[in-house]
Amino acid sequence: MLAVGGHVLGDLDPRIVRMTTGFAGGVGGSKQEMCGALSAGVMIIGALYGRNSLEEDDEPARQLVTRYRERFAAEFGTTCCGPLYERVHAPGGLGSCSVVVERAARILLGLLAEQRRGR
Repeated sequence: MLAVGGHVLGDLDPRIVRMTTGFAGGVGGSKQEMCGALSAGVMIIGALYGRNSLEEDDEPARQLVTRYRERFAAEFGTTCCGPLYERVHAPGGLGSCSVVVERAARILLGLLAEQRRGR
């Protein structure tokens, strides 16, 4: 959220930033769920394109999230924190989850730019 949220959403309410804390490390550091960097991107897409009521169509946001998830999985080979964490910290791996966050942010920013251009 910190890597991209302020850039695309403007000033972030501190509560929004705090709300994302539990997603780090695959939900509460469990490494059992979706990567926190991917989770933050999903939340940002929702903030930009999500619905405000049940009467609104959620398909545009859902399609964009699907594309984001697909690109994330293509880049890293998984969306799950545990296997990704093992690869990142293995000998010869990326070395730090901050590299995952940076790459996930680049994927998200590229996708959002495409969306604005109507692709």
